[in-house]
Amino acid sequence: MNFKEKVTKFAVNRPKTVVIFFLILTIALAIQLPKIQVDTDPENMLSEKQFVRVFNDQVKERFELYDMVVVGIVNDKDPNGVFNPDTLEKVYKITNKIKGIEGVIDSDIIAPSTQDNIEQGGLGVVNFNWLMDQPPKTRAEAEKIRDESMDNPILKGTMVSEDGKALAIYIPIESKDLSYEVASEVQSYIDRFENSADNYYISGLPVAEDTFGVQMFKQMAISAPLAMLIIFLLLWFFFKKISVIISPMIVAMISVITTMGLLIGLGFKVHIMSSMIPIFLMPIAVVDSVHILSEFYDRYQHIKDKRKTIIKVMDELFVPMLYTSLTTSVGFASLALTPIPPVQVFGIFVAVGVMMAWILTITFVPAYTMFIKEESLKNFGAADEGEGGILDNSLKFLGNMTYKRSKVILLITLLVITIAGYGITKIVVNDNPVKWFEADHPLREADRVLNEHFGGTYMAYMVWDSKDSAEGLKTAKDEILMEVDAIQEIYLEFNTQMNKIREVINNRYDKAIKAEEFNKKKLLQELKTYINQIKTKEQENLDWAIEDLSYALDDLEVKYQTFKQPEVLEYIAEVQKMLESTEDVGKTSSLPDVVKKVYKELREGKEEYYQIPDSAGGIGQSLISFQNSHNPNQLWHFVEPDYSSANIWVQLKKGDNQNMQKVVEKVDAWIAENPPPVGLEYNWAGLTYVNVVWQNKMVMGMLKSLLGSFVIVLIIMSILFRSPFWGLLSMIPLTVTVAFSYGMIGLVGKSYDMPVAVLSSLTLGLAVDFAIHFIERSRELYEELGSWKETIAKMFDEPARAITRNALVVAIGFLPLLFAPLVPYQTVGILLATILGVSSLATLFILPALITVLKKYLFKDR
Repeated sequence: MNFKEKVTKFAVNRPKTVVIFFLILTIALAIQLPKIQVDTDPENMLSEKQFVRVFNDQVKERFELYDMVVVGIVNDKDPNGVFNPDTLEKVYKITNKIKGIEGVIDSDIIAPSTQDNIEQGGLGVVNFNWLMDQPPKTRAEAEKIRDESMDNPILKGTMVSEDGKALAIYIPIESKDLSYEVASEVQSYIDRFENSADNYYISGLPVAEDTFGVQMFKQMAISAPLAMLIIFLLLWFFFKKISVIISPMIVAMISVITTMGLLIGLGFKVHIMSSMIPIFLMPIAVVDSVHILSEFYDRYQHIKDKRKTIIKVMDELFVPMLYTSLTTSVGFASLALTPIPPVQVFGIFVAVGVMMAWILTITFVPAYTMFIKEESLKNFGAADEGEGGILDNSLKFLGNMTYKRSKVILLITLLVITIAGYGITKIVVNDNPVKWFEADHPLREADRVLNEHFGGTYMAYMVWDSKDSAEGLKTAKDEILMEVDAIQEIYLEFNTQMNKIREVINNRYDKAIKAEEFNKKKLLQELKTYINQIKTKEQENLDWAIEDLSYALDDLEVKYQTFKQPEVLEYIAEVQKMLESTEDVGKTSSLPDVVKKVYKELREGKEEYYQIPDSAGGIGQSLISFQNSHNPNQLWHFVEPDYSSANIWVQLKKGDNQNMQKVVEKVDAWIAENPPPVGLEYNWAGLTYVNVVWQNKMVMGMLKSLLGSFVIVLIIMSILFRSPFWGLLSMIPLTVTVAFSYGMIGLVGKSYDMPVAVLSSLTLGLAVDFAIHFIERSRELYEELGSWKETIAKMFDEPARAITRNALVVAIGFLPLLFAPLVPYQTVGILLATILGVSSLATLFILPALITVLKKYLFKDR
């Protein structure tokens, strides 16, 4: 007795034992489900050690940045737009309400009542007054607020639209996962305003991502049961016996519960990816069970004994089901090769779920069959199946056509693959969390309206750092030594002390070079600390020498503050101009904007002085003046306190990966032609940029895993059929399915996004399943009949019916996903149906046609 006979006989001989075991296992893992931890942050698509993620976190900390929820107010009816007393009073109230919401960083809210109006107070004097300390009572007061806002380069295009019709409140939050809660609370407060001429919109990437996470689980609770209901009704339509069709449903439910229970029990968070495990597992779990049901349905009336029938069916299907499960499992397990942790977890646990479904299929389904009363099966199945039904007649016609028109079918296949190949070249890698919602969703509407009025709600940060080098450190050392020499010439009596200072400088320099720490400001600071320690009241003249040296070092320190140098700020301003000249960037803000605005007001507000001062001292004076504002810490959003790093805020009107990628490429090209005046380097940060990185990594990771698993599945097929030739043949439907599915994606202009990428693994698993069943049964029948013509006639009877039923049940069963409000679910529904439909047609059309053409090479002469 071989392994498959032992397993089947154990299941039919001890059905209660099998059922009790799986009941206990299901309960044990189901009790883990309430421990669920949800993670809807796409940033976690990247490893915690990934540079862009580490750098993004560092940038947020260095420049005191937070993720933002954007509230937009638009008034197209009033001649002054939002700058009327009624609208501004509401804005004032909303801002005060926002300040009280838990998780909001109230000190960094950008709103009219939290921002300064920077205005001149006479030559060399700048006054800072609240832009709107109280709501205006007259239209003149409202217009004054508008004019003062428009005169501030930081606020124009960011807080207020250039046409005056819209105003935005930027709400910084402590954590991205608070965005949905904060947005909901703000929306509930806004809903209190009745009969308003204002329209309110809430947008921002964090809101889109967090809202998707919330709605994702609600949708899962609807879509998964609905899909199961459709599958149940289809099974009832085909097999007409509720007691029989319950078993596939139980297999699917247990597979999902145990897999999710195991994932949660092991401490993994449920991410956007892993939340879709039930949707992926259910069709896979049902497929093999439907094969068994179909064979059982077609054979029962011939055998008229449920035990013998199920043993016969399992004997024929055991090996094909094992290999289909292995290939599917390999397809998903290959996702562990991607550099994206949530995708790795998703792939591994779907692979585990697939094998769990196989174990259930070969044990639970036979065991369950033993509980069905023999009398209830009296009219189950059809002894004369194959004589007259629409499905049967269609399959017979198809079988004859694949035999007689095999070459025509293969030519058509080549034509389809050629067209699909062209479509694949048109595929564009792109994603945008806001587009995960349907076009009429409030978030999509808010995104459209606010990006029409403002510089852009998609934020990226271009961070510039001083580039330290060994050459720069040596120059700094030489400059410091020159200052020491100059002091020594004045105070000749202190040669010993000055020589000691030289020795300290050289020692610190040598140590820094050895450690490859080329920070010249650090070297300067260490020297300043040392000379302060050698001051002494006993030697007054020495104190004078040390003081003079300290003043000289202070001047050098200003020189080493890179982003206080006029030529550097001029260059940053040029970078801003270049960025704003791109199609996708609507607005930039950076340190030069602050300096130019304050410097203009210091010079009595004359427009010709809206420029960067021509000295570091002038820039320093402007920045010191800004520090007298109500929000002095706002400066540190644009520059670090030691002026070694600066940050350009880049607002994009579109958040697609492609748009961000274009900006990055244009910047790289421009800077290559226009290098900075001193040693500087730059990197990108911000959610918009992070999304580009993980998307690109996912695409390449998916491609590698797909190619790798394709090879593994080919090897498995060659082992199964004991022939590389048959193994290669079994991959044809898979190849056609992949080519057709992704060719259509390219031709219709659908972006290659996260759902599409992940579905590639499902394509690999499901598309080869039908081919395995077809080839395995074909070879068995040929051994029995010795004629391919007779074999093909038999193949388009029971086996073809099983494949067709399977494809119809699962494809139609998941079409309800098309009505989901979330676009990724719609994508999954369409592609699942396409994959199953195309792979079944490729199996039933192309495989028999190929075998017909190649039969003399595939079968030994009889």
